[in-house]
Amino acid sequence: MYKLLATIKKDWRILTRDKIGLTLMFVMPIVLAIVITTVQNSTFELVNDKKIPLLFLNKDNGEAAKELGAALEKGGMFTLKQLSSTQSIAELKERLQNKEALLGLVVPEHYTAEVLAKSKSVAAQALQSIVLEGSDSTNTTTNTSAVLLFYHPVLQPSFRQGIDGALNSVLQIVQSKYIVRQLYAGINDSASIPTTLEQQILSNQTPILQQAVSKDGAQIITNATQHNIPAWTVFAMFFIVISLGASIVREKNSGSFMRLKTMPTSLAVAMISKQITYIIITVIQAVVIFSIGKWLFPLMNLPALDFPQDKLSLLLVILLCGWCAASFAIMIGIFAKTQEQSNGIGAVAIVLFAAIGGLLVPAFAMPQSMQPLLRISPLHWCLEAFYKLFLEGGKLRDLYLSILPIIGISLLFQAIAFMGMRRQGLK
Repeated sequence: MYKLLATIKKDWRILTRDKIGLTLMFVMPIVLAIVITTVQNSTFELVNDKKIPLLFLNKDNGEAAKELGAALEKGGMFTLKQLSSTQSIAELKERLQNKEALLGLVVPEHYTAEVLAKSKSVAAQALQSIVLEGSDSTNTTTNTSAVLLFYHPVLQPSFRQGIDGALNSVLQIVQSKYIVRQLYAGINDSASIPTTLEQQILSNQTPILQQAVSKDGAQIITNATQHNIPAWTVFAMFFIVISLGASIVREKNSGSFMRLKTMPTSLAVAMISKQITYIIITVIQAVVIFSIGKWLFPLMNLPALDFPQDKLSLLLVILLCGWCAASFAIMIGIFAKTQEQSNGIGAVAIVLFAAIGGLLVPAFAMPQSMQPLLRISPLHWCLEAFYKLFLEGGKLRDLYLSILPIIGISLLFQAIAFMGMRRQGLK
């Protein structure tokens, strides 16, 4: 035990002198977590909370066009900036290019007249079918002119599809409103339908209740913080390869491992010491990054990190992920011949593991051909274990399918490192 404690003390002193390694292990993931969470949180707010600015050029001064503008603003997704009807489409495009807004909508002339004509046609066919039951009525429905939607190129296709869906819903509501009015007038010989009745007919009678599916039944709020803090904690853990891998290469090339054979100790003690030292570092990394998410993010107007209820399972996952990261770093250090090789190979491997493991791109968004590669990434299984706690509210019994692969991959790294030591005559 004394030999192990002395070796841990030695490794800790070596680690504290590695300023570059400490910077990569702490500063880099903290900056990444803050920057990427801020950016993604803005996207969350844009989709869920903030309204999208929309330039509204109404070439038709009829009632239907005005109701269209009112419905767009009432829908809660757009902030309308009304343009004068005398302005041209070219002027609207120029204002979009200047990023005054991201969207521009042009209502064509005669829009109201065409909506009225279409509603009268549809209502007449419906009334004819009711009066002459079973008769084949000729379809004489007229089409309305298309509204023009201009968008800034920065909007992604998936986001534009959501905008198209919202716009189509508003257009359908306006058209349905006039059809209902025509049907009511035709049936009741009345020129106008009561406002309350019209709203009752057009309103959605089926409420939608959203509820997240979690292990403990809690209403977990999914936000950018809950996703990014665990992800970049895992990323930070595995970047100990820069410091640990270089340390092993340095001691191996200096002959320290060979000198251990002449002393009353063993290389196994040295390897265990390094693993314990760097597992402690990974625990400190997790504490620092989680603390930033919990207490610093609210001061930056970002969502605070919500810790899982099962704190012991969280500690277990942190320790296992730290052990897996240390095992990977030792394997890289054993096979690398220079510190440059260790740093380069280790950093590139971590980025690749992050890319195929769901840290850079969500696992569900990856193409089907890439799905099998998820299982070979240790970062994927570590992230899955964290997500089961932070996003799904899982307990220890829910973590087995993620913990067992982490243990298996760690043992594989240890076995490969052991074979490398024997092959190089270090063992």
